[in-house]
This record gives sequence, structure tokens and C-alpha cells, in this order.
Amino acid sequence: MPKTYSKYVCQQCGGQYPTGYGRCPGCGAWHSLVETIDRPARIRGGFPRVASTTVPISATRLASVESVEHRRLRVPLEEFNRVLGGGVVPGSVVLLGGDPGIGKSTLLLQVGNLVAQHGGPVLYVSGEESAEQVKLRADRLGTIADDLYMVAETDVEAIIALTQELKPVLLIVDSIQTMHTADLDSLAGSVGQVRESTARLTRLAKGHEIGAFLVGHVTKEGSLAGPKTLEHMVDTVLYLEGDQYHAYRLLRSVKNRFGPANEIGVFDMQGQGLTEVVNPSALFLSERQERAAGSVVTVTLEGSRPLLVEVQSLVTATHFGLPRRTANGIDLNRLVLLAAVLSKRAGLPLGTQDVYVNVAGGMRLSEPAVDLAVVVAIASSMREVPVGDVAVLGEVGLGGEVRSINQAARRVAEAGKLGFTRYVVPSRSMRELKDGAWGDVIAVDTVSEALSALHCAA
Repeated sequence: MPKTYSKYVCQQCGGQYPTGYGRCPGCGAWHSLVETIDRPARIRGGFPRVASTTVPISATRLASVESVEHRRLRVPLEEFNRVLGGGVVPGSVVLLGGDPGIGKSTLLLQVGNLVAQHGGPVLYVSGEESAEQVKLRADRLGTIADDLYMVAETDVEAIIALTQELKPVLLIVDSIQTMHTADLDSLAGSVGQVRESTARLTRLAKGHEIGAFLVGHVTKEGSLAGPKTLEHMVDTVLYLEGDQYHAYRLLRSVKNRFGPANEIGVFDMQGQGLTEVVNPSALFLSERQERAAGSVVTVTLEGSRPLLVEVQSLVTATHFGLPRRTANGIDLNRLVLLAAVLSKRAGLPLGTQDVYVNVAGGMRLSEPAVDLAVVVAIASSMREVPVGDVAVLGEVGLGGEVRSINQAARRVAEAGKLGFTRYVVPSRSMRELKDGAWGDVIAVDTVSEALSALHCAA
């Protein structure tokens, strides 16, 4: 087989150069040259171009294509199966990201051990740790399966050859940024190396129907390191989230070709690894003070799962000319917007008050359905009026109106399972709650109505 060569292609202007530069000679863009493989047929002045061998193709009517139900390899870890959509699909490639030390390697080693005990051989490839280091972590997980194999290697060609020989049902690569191929001259972790290594491992997984998990580094902003193409090349992208001061970990899917996206699984980090949390809503509310001012319970949807979370607020007089707005667990810009709505539409004098909002348990809330809970928590803290055991749901608009939310019935039903009998919901969502005994449901149209119903009005 003739040797392949590499070239550097500018991602801005498309210019091609034999060597890398810090700045593109064509367009002047900095750090835009990426090393790519140049096949022999494309070499200028070297080999003659090979005649095209393209085979004619034909289109198929989409209606005539038979639907295929993907068989899945279920892991004895139901929270993990939930996030993947029911289990690992053979031939799928999953990219797992997360902050350093959050538990990515521990989770995948635990998954690999469980699969090796019940499903078949598993190959764990470590590019960052030695076999002895991985063994120390595995000893904390308990019994190590006989079919769990491990190799410390970073050469992609060697890994592919070993995988073809071992024929595992699951391949775990930790991490993709440490892998490299000899066909490229750049260092491991560069854009070209990451892209080419992922492409070759993807072809291996799909050609041999091997479930593959790739660990990816993240940047200081929290996004996956490397080219954005990396997320497009894989079938599923997962993030392991959590706070270093909390034992809880959230496994979240942001892309899934074989199941719903934005699904989450909740785990508890213990000395023996990650244990799944069967009822996360009860866990998040377990330490809540029932009659505390500024504490409000809301129901958020994470994928297909409704979760009860506690929103806390603290309002104090400011000692500076500009009042502070601090948010933990929600978007700061959203908090500034809601504070402005309270001041303008509900008459709360927040212009001289510092406002702090926190979501208990390390959860991060992004959907607008929790707006009303944040607003009520702020008003409750400022008026020193406890809200009590009531679930507050609704999106807040700039006009002070409370807008409808999706799947209100599912949210109310989840709150009812944990003993809640009072709910504040948007009036426009009442059509979902007409049938069924929901308890005391308070329908509101504006923020002022909600605060009056809970005795937190100005």
C-alpha cells in the first residue's frame, strides 16, 4: 500500500500548504491551518491521478424502507440505560465529556465491568494512565470481571488491530485527545489527530458492531475540546456534570441518534463508584426546611423525566450604589430580567436590595417553566413570608404575565407523588388539568396574582 502524506488546509480560505504556519499565507487568519491526510492520488507532481472507480448509485423510496428496531445491550445500571435511550446500541459511538476529576473514567470502568460480567468481553484502552493505576480504581469497584481487558496504548492502528483480534462487545477509549495515528505528523490532541482518530475508531465500531465509548476533554468554558466536527461524527454526546462539593452527578445527553436528547441520569458518588439514584426528586428535597422564607419547590423537565427541585432566594439590603444579582443554578441574565419584572410589574422595591438565587443540590435549570418559582422565592425572602408546601410552575413574560408550560399534568402528578397537594400553575395550562383529582390548583394569569395567592405581594 503506498504511503500517505499530510498537508495543511486553512479552515478559513481553503488554502493548502505543505507545512504548517501559525498564520495562513493566503488569508492571514491565525491558527487556522489543520493537518489532513493527502492520499497518493492527489499528490502534485508525484503519482499520476488514478482513474475514477465510482460505482453508479440509485435512490430508494423512503416509504419502502423497512423500519429496524435496534437491539440494545442493556447495562445493569438503569440510570445509564435511561440516558442512552434503553441501552448501548452495537456499532454506536458515544462521546463522554466532563470536567477533570468529575468521574468519567470511574463511570466507564464501572460500566465496562458490568458489561463484562453479563454481556461479553470488554476492552478498556487508557491513554493517560498505566495498567496499575487503572487497577487501583477497579479494586474500589469490587469484583473485577474475567472478560474485562485493559491496555495502555495511544496508537490508533495498534488499538484497531487488538480490537479486531479480541472482538469485544464494548470498546472504551480514555481519552480521544491522547490517541494518534502515524499518518499525521502533528502531536496527539491536535485538530487533525483527534478528527482522524475518531473517524478510524468510528469505522471500526460500525464495521464490527462494537459499542464504543470515547472520553473527551473539555475546555475551561465547559465545552468539548477539539473540532466541532467531533460531535457530529459520533452518534451520542453525553456530559457528566456535578459540583466538586456535592456527591451527586448528572449524566446528561445533548445528542442521541438512538433515543431522546436532554435525558438525564442521577448518580451518587461513593467510595465504591457511582450508585444510581432511583428517586432524585426526593433526594433534592430531603434537606429542605418546610417553613423557610425564600424556599420554593418547582418541577422541571429533564428529557422525559420530571424532577422536583428547590429554588432558594435571599434578599438583603445593599451596601453599595449598584445592587448585586447573583445566581447559582440558573442563568444570571434570566435572574436580572425577572428581578426587573418584579420591580416594574409587582411593585417590589428591589432597586436597593441584593438578590441571591440558588438551586439546591447542584442542579442547573434552563427551561422557562421555573421562572415563576424564582419570582416567588425572591418575593418570599423579601417579605419574610414562607410559601410552604406548594409547587410553583410557570413562565414569566416581560409584561408580568404568567405563560403556559408544556406537560403540566406530568409535572403536577410528579409533585403529587411526593405529597404535594397545592399547586400554582398558569391559567392557560388548566386545560391539561381538567380531568383528575389534582388537589388545590391555583390558576394565575399574572405575577401579581401569584404573589397575592401566596401572601407575598407588595
